[in-house]
Amino acid sequence: VQLQASGGGSVQAGGSLRLSCAASGRTFSIYGMGWFRQAPGKEREFVVGRSRDGRNTKYTDSVKGRFTVSGDNAENTMYLQMNSLKPEDTAVYYCAVKLGGISYRVYYTTREYEYWGQGTLVTVSS
Repeated sequence: VQLQASGGGSVQAGGSLRLSCAASGRTFSIYGMGWFRQAPGKEREFVVGRSRDGRNTKYTDSVKGRFTVSGDNAENTMYLQMNSLKPEDTAVYYCAVKLGGISYRVYYTTREYEYWGQGTLVTVSS
């Protein structure tokens, strides 16, 4: 599976960005998709996960109410709409997928995901 993330950029606090992640290859085996981020000097952290069937999502507390994940299973694409951005959201954002699993389950640890995109940088200035 290959993942191509895009949509990062620089915005001021309070602004919005929309990230996209397009999957190709063995997409029929994808059972979970998620977004993670890594700020300078920090470990990679979970942001949001989405189940294969799209019915279930899980957000980390710091982005609840501001970020929204969506997906187009037909196009094997996942989106992350980020509103009300804060300087602490500054990080490299990575999309990831898990092959196999349970269609309604959301996966949220780095070790559960097997394939990762190249990352896209989001910079939020105050």
